[in-house]
Amino acid sequence: MIITKKIRIKRVIIGTWKSALLVVLVCAASYFFSKWIFQEVNDLPAVIPSILGTALAFFIGFNNNQAYDRWWEARKIWGALVNDSRSWARQINAYLTVPDGQTKENLIEKKKTAIFRHIAFLYALKGNLRNENIDDFGKYISQEELEKVKRQSNIHNAILNIQSSELEVLYRDNWIDGFKFIELNKMLIRFSDEMGKSERIKNTVFPPTYNFYTRVFIWVMMISTTFVVADVVGAWSIFYGALIGYIFIVIHHIGQVLLNPFENVPSGISLDQITRTIEINLLETVGESEVPEPIKIVDNEYIM
Repeated sequence: MIITKKIRIKRVIIGTWKSALLVVLVCAASYFFSKWIFQEVNDLPAVIPSILGTALAFFIGFNNNQAYDRWWEARKIWGALVNDSRSWARQINAYLTVPDGQTKENLIEKKKTAIFRHIAFLYALKGNLRNENIDDFGKYISQEELEKVKRQSNIHNAILNIQSSELEVLYRDNWIDGFKFIELNKMLIRFSDEMGKSERIKNTVFPPTYNFYTRVFIWVMMISTTFVVADVVGAWSIFYGALIGYIFIVIHHIGQVLLNPFENVPSGISLDQITRTIEINLLETVGESEVPEPIKIVDNEYIM
């Protein structure tokens, strides 16, 4: 996720030089085509690029608004996961009590197991959203549970199912009473909702026709602009056509990079940082001495 308010020219050049070069080449070809092949045909009406530019401005604006809505919804979902995860750890610590026949050491172990299992759920969910084949969650659940969830197609949901079953066991064995069981179960429902919302964003493909036709219309507008101004400014039409085309392509690209907020790119949601923050908070809640370092900022620009 981008955290700086400044844009480095170097990053802009690196990210757009290929598009800029292609735009210049297409406009140059359009200029020479208009001068040597298209010269005997009637002049192209100036209203064509004007209408196209206006229509594209609205079209790209709509696309970018929808893209940002997806990105912002994803950020709100994981912001809620941060709050709910802390609440889960706090409730586990406060609600569990020692029943008859058990020891305080057993109580500590029950608390750690429930909290560790939730960390495993978060890492499994993050891995699924980013299509990462990394077993970050394995160290936070038992070997038996690890083998069980790996047989499932949806590992993070399988971990949540185990969490729900174990919560029922805690209630049955009098580690928690009925009221506290209901409150903890509500938290599991919230985790399930946030998991489902994240999966919905990841699995819902933005209609590819928007991207395809927008690009086609940008090229048509750029070429037609070069044609229209060629007779007025000569070779400078290459510059004007390329400038207008480049502006529209970059604005369109800005929306495209936000369409998939969970991808492991600088503009995506910082799932590594969010998950690590929750992990640190929860480990400190149970008094663990070995706590991982926070995710570091890259080049003072973004954090993954």
